[in-house]
Amino acid sequence: MHPVSTNSELVSGAARESSERKILIVDDEPFILKSLTFVLRKEGFQVDSATNGMEAKEKIQAQKPNIVFLDIMMPKMNGLEVCQWLRQDPVLKDTYVIILTAKGQEADREKGLKIGADEYMTKPFSPSHVVTRIKELLK
Repeated sequence: MHPVSTNSELVSGAARESSERKILIVDDEPFILKSLTFVLRKEGFQVDSATNGMEAKEKIQAQKPNIVFLDIMMPKMNGLEVCQWLRQDPVLKDTYVIILTAKGQEADREKGLKIGADEYMTKPFSPSHVVTRIKELLK
């Protein structure tokens, strides 16, 4: 005989899984936002997006995502500034940050990692690679 889950157990389990799978994509390129959002939602992740650094800060504070993708070159506040701000916040400092940018030079990569990014991905990227990596991180 298998144990039967009550509706409240199923709901709390679904809420827990959803809260453990929140991703924020911050980029000012609509194609990047749409393609990453599509593939990650298709895999069951809760995904939101922002198009500039100030909007990203607001959404990070409100939603506390598990993973944040940050483009470097954005209006209002760049991705490196957002990452630095995130690392200084005692509540949010452990958020996993992936710098996602067209800048592939080694100096840019080192700067991003030095200010606290956990990973650095260079555009163009494979959406399937991104999904695989996110699944590994959120196991």
